[in-house]
Amino acid sequence: MRRGGFTLIELLAVLAIIAMLLTIAVPYYFSSVDSSKEAVLKENLNQMRDAIGKYYADKGKYPESIETLANEKYLRKVPVDPITESTVTWVAVPPEDPQKGGVYDVKSGAQGNALDGSTYGEW
Repeated sequence: MRRGGFTLIELLAVLAIIAMLLTIAVPYYFSSVDSSKEAVLKENLNQMRDAIGKYYADKGKYPESIETLANEKYLRKVPVDPITESTVTWVAVPPEDPQKGGVYDVKSGAQGNALDGSTYGEW
């Protein structure tokens, strides 16, 4: 009478199949995580640029800092840069005329390249 259970060969075959499936699935997973972070970054930049435009339309000058947008309720809070996972790495671009305020545009302070080959700081 044979006892129930799996042989070592059967277990190794199952582990080999699982390993093969993981080598196929894991790169797609990390690619989708990177692409979702880039989508969030683009949306955060659009939201902040929209808030800068509304601030300028209301006050006739640009905000002094990104935090000013949150303090004066143009944004709920300063969004997190999903690439650097920080709120302090945003790069504020000043206007050509310094009398008009401090933040004309905002860019990501993340290092590296996006999936399309451009650098995050160009967005």
